Amino acid sequence: MGYDRNYIVVVQCHLVKERCSGYFCEKAFFERSGEFACYAGEKELRINYMTCGGCCGRAVHRKLTNLLRQSRRREELGKKQFIVHFASCITNDNFHGPPCPHLDYLKDLVTRLGLEYVEGTNISPKAEARRLEGRYRLRPAQERARAEEEEADGAD
Repeated sequence: MGYDRNYIVVVQCHLVKERCSGYFCEKAFFERSGEFACYAGEKELRINYMTCGGCCGRAVHRKLTNLLRQSRRREELGKKQFIVHFASCITNDNFHGPPCPHLDYLKDLVTRLGLEYVEGTNISPKAEARRLEGRYRLRPAQERARAEEEEADGAD
């Protein structure tokens, strides 16, 4: 897929960041794995990590506005050079807890700023196994794939 971006902004859950170092998100970015696989072979990219600011996540708008203003002023970077990734702790059911109940609101805040977003960062093999076992809810992509399989099975 890939994107013509210079700057990735990872928004992480404020509550989860109280115990999570962000190691696996950063590792996925460095290795271009998980939801960062679309950047494989891409030029060097900058990355910025920020939290949502706590429930309900309204600080995302202020933080991103500040980042856009500063980067435009100091480096002449435009909105099209940024893409936001909502961290897996926000988008997926996992060890840290269920998906963020404010995810749709966060997406709306990002969209209002004229930025595009991707749902997810790291895809944990252990969490994926637990999703398939039914211990965690499936990721949206897994739900779509399962629905397509059921539809194909019903068409036979």
